[in-house]
Amino acid sequence: MNIHDSKNIEKIITIIETVIHGKRDKVELALATFLAKGHLLIDDLPGVGKTTLAKTMAQVLGLHYSRIQFTSDLLPSDILGINYYDTNNATFVFKKGAIFSQFLLADEINRASPKTQSALLEAMEEAQVSVDGTTHPLAEPFFVVATKNPFEEVGTFELPSSQLDRFMVSFSLGYPDAASERDILLSNTKKLLLKQALSYEEIAKLQEEVTKVYLSESILDYLQDIIRYSRESGLFQSGLSTRAALALSNICKAYAFIQGRDYVSPEDVKMMLPFVSGHRLKCTSHTTNESPSELILNALHID
Repeated sequence: MNIHDSKNIEKIITIIETVIHGKRDKVELALATFLAKGHLLIDDLPGVGKTTLAKTMAQVLGLHYSRIQFTSDLLPSDILGINYYDTNNATFVFKKGAIFSQFLLADEINRASPKTQSALLEAMEEAQVSVDGTTHPLAEPFFVVATKNPFEEVGTFELPSSQLDRFMVSFSLGYPDAASERDILLSNTKKLLLKQALSYEEIAKLQEEVTKVYLSESILDYLQDIIRYSRESGLFQSGLSTRAALALSNICKAYAFIQGRDYVSPEDVKMMLPFVSGHRLKCTSHTTNESPSELILNALHID
């Protein structure tokens, strides 16, 4: 990474941190997901800053932002759009839904039915939507941040594996530490007018630079050992998919880039694995307190 790229990354993070206090690690992870052209799932309790992080990122990145509040009566057409008959022109016209944006916040995604959730599948994988046999491309970049409430809450649906696998990364924000929470209480972040950190061209360049981060043969061996073990160990209901393998590879590149390196290290793989595997892997036994990533890394003696 050159000095100019490093300054641009730090500029983005610094501006976001004027609103999101004490969560630099999660800000970096969210930015890495965007630079890797993935999608982000934030799974946490209400009121910890999930929506605020999404809105702040969209504003700082200068992206066209839209928000969909997922509810039990939300329909796929509310997300994608509909064809309606224009009596003036005697023809059908497509009215775009909220998904036609650059930065989509799918708020409380698990309050909608699986049928409605599935409206996002094509968009998240192919950056396009199909309505009545016609394909409509989405804007570039296209980034989805979904927030998810705990499944134990009343009125929530469990996200199907096909939906979960579309998210490159999942994490929880958690409560802020005492000092950060005090800063929040003393500040008035709702009234902050954040400036766009970079131009669209500069953002596109950063995304392009991420793809050039080097993956050595030994790191590829690490990645493939992890994927293979998740599939063959019998510890999980199903192993990591090829999409998950690509997600792990790409997020490691983006994270290394944010740290100022042009190569991926073993530490990057260990650091990113929990956020890629946590929402994808379910243990076949509940007798262990270890997370899926801990089970894999301990079994492979990756330390």
